[in-house]
Amino acid sequence: MNILCVGDVVGSAGCKLLRQELHKYKQHYAVDICIVNGENAADGNGLTPAAVEHLITSGADVITGGNHTFRRRELYDILETSGTVLRPANYPKTAPGSGLFMIDKGRYQVAVINLSGVVYMEPLACPFETLDSLLKEAGNPKFCVLDFHAEATAEKKALAFYADGRVSAIFGTHTHIQTADEQILPNGTGYITDAGMTGPIESVLGIRPEHAIKKMHNKLPVRFGVAGGPCSINAVLFKISEETGKTICVKRLNSLKSEII
Repeated sequence: MNILCVGDVVGSAGCKLLRQELHKYKQHYAVDICIVNGENAADGNGLTPAAVEHLITSGADVITGGNHTFRRRELYDILETSGTVLRPANYPKTAPGSGLFMIDKGRYQVAVINLSGVVYMEPLACPFETLDSLLKEAGNPKFCVLDFHAEATAEKKALAFYADGRVSAIFGTHTHIQTADEQILPNGTGYITDAGMTGPIESVLGIRPEHAIKKMHNKLPVRFGVAGGPCSINAVLFKISEETGKTICVKRLNSLKSEII
């Protein structure tokens, strides 16, 4: 089973590139399931209903979220009614939506879990305890992929070792910088600290450099704008054994390296 996990899609520029290129990745790597982090898919942060439709029709099977998921109130109804659009599960139960979705492929089911880190981020429920609860709720699924939307690399690695052998694969999101530490942990869980970003190359995490510089230099509020110019796709491909539910290969993908074209 091949599961493709796409790093944070940023703005209309990232959405446009995904529409153009995702089908090539899915065909080239014989992708069975595609998970896309879309919490920044709308220009100006957040996720809108229009962006959801764009990502799904571009080939995403599940859209995961993060700390910007709730910025657009028009998304709340979709979070409540569409199981394929997730938000971090460790937000309070009063928050709209869910952080767990079961993909039914007939002969197998795959659990997709979305969690947020708490180090340097919102003081949400403990991701370790939340993961335990979700795995129990899902019946300790044989196949499970986790998007851990977190800032601190140490928190991501710690949760990965905590979950090792209990989930098939973990990919980090949020930092928008693809890390070079793809690996298979001792008990068979595939892992990468951050899948990266789908968006403008000449940017600061997708934002116009001059806006980021102004904010950091002057310390005053700045309205961020999505950068222009060429874009790239960052993603990670997990090959998972259908017999064991464990990862047998991890491949980091970056369209700058021209793996396909």
